[in-house]
Amino acid sequence: MFKLSSLTMKSHETIWQPVIVHGSMRAEKERLGFRTKVPRSVNMEKLRNGYLFPEISKLELQHTEKYPDAKLISLGIGDTTEPLPEIITSSMANYAHALSTADGYTGYGPEQGNKALREAIAKVFYKDLLVIDTEVFVSDGAQCDITRLQLLLGSNVTIAVQDPSFPIHVFTNLQAYIDTSVIIGQAGEIKDEAGRYRSIEYMNCSPHNNFFPNLSTTSRADILFFCSPNNPTGHAATRKQLEQLVEFARQNGSIIIYDSAYSSYIRDDSPRSIYEIPGAREVAIEISSFSKFAGFTGIRLGWTVVPEELLYSNGFPVIHDFNRIVCTCFNGASNIAQAGGLACLSPEGIQAVHSMVNYYMENAKILVETFASLGYQVYGGANAPYVWVHFPGSSSWDVFTEILEKTHILTVPGSGFGPAGEGCLRISAFGHRECIREASRRLRTLFQ
Repeated sequence: MFKLSSLTMKSHETIWQPVIVHGSMRAEKERLGFRTKVPRSVNMEKLRNGYLFPEISKLELQHTEKYPDAKLISLGIGDTTEPLPEIITSSMANYAHALSTADGYTGYGPEQGNKALREAIAKVFYKDLLVIDTEVFVSDGAQCDITRLQLLLGSNVTIAVQDPSFPIHVFTNLQAYIDTSVIIGQAGEIKDEAGRYRSIEYMNCSPHNNFFPNLSTTSRADILFFCSPNNPTGHAATRKQLEQLVEFARQNGSIIIYDSAYSSYIRDDSPRSIYEIPGAREVAIEISSFSKFAGFTGIRLGWTVVPEELLYSNGFPVIHDFNRIVCTCFNGASNIAQAGGLACLSPEGIQAVHSMVNYYMENAKILVETFASLGYQVYGGANAPYVWVHFPGSSSWDVFTEILEKTHILTVPGSGFGPAGEGCLRISAFGHRECIREASRRLRTLFQ
């Protein structure tokens, strides 16, 4: 018989493994209840215990129970906070109300998305970049699309991910890119105490290399997951960096999965799409989302672009297989959500969502100035709503705990995004202005 025992690898990180125990088989069966004869997936057993953000939510709940009268400020999970512009909500409300009429009722829509929205996405985000509406696949969010792409690619491909990176690409919008790779069977076994998987190439992206991997020492991988602006560091890759990435992919015959969910936050001349780089259409898929630039985290709407020029090694177009995956696994994004998305991309809607983006970027400026004035090295916050703060010589989890205990501010430990994030914290600029200012005051009091 077996029971689950924990093998602690790092703080807040546990690997569960079976160990043999002795005792009555009947008593064990009675304790566990009825069990089927279906074995658990070996890939699910390889997952590191827990996803970063549910773990943070658990600690948040414990803290509020311990300090019921404290005013907790959450600068952790990157969830938007400001009300949606009325032009967007009224569009969704009108569409929903029309469903109660014979003329306005609609059922299933195209799995790939409503044509008007696909055309609008191509026009607004990819003007002059040769992207056409039939290459745009509307979805229920970038995270779901990453999972569908993993299903498309299968378990036999090799992958490379940025370190640090958002936990979804394997969770999936580092852990996300990583967890989906583990589940699909790409990752192999855990190889070290940092929780790295043997079959994943980790591309170190830290201040010493300007948050861009040394591609001359990076092993070839079939799939390169790359997020810009990066979550969690907030770094937007420069044109030169992306030219190097595209050239690396072309030389190695790799496919880039490019996550541009935060591109609307870019303030300088950094590329907002991988397709701004010559040759990218032959080696890159781009995923994006309405979540962060339009506040659709709860509405769920995103898209993926698969260029017609992108081919497998046998010459077959990738877009045809992705279309098959979408039609097999998905019935299309909500028509109501798509109505809201279309309103976002109208001239009035674009102006309204840009105001929201500017609001969050002003929050980021306040946070950057706060930590910089305290003498800390601060990154991000200029082209993304995330501030990446380095606490030299300290454990990410220790700093996270100290700030939570002494200021009642929730952040995210950098090590949760990968080994290269150790010693850093990610601070989210998503929040009400009064909360950001109060957080600034509390942090100055703690660290001065």
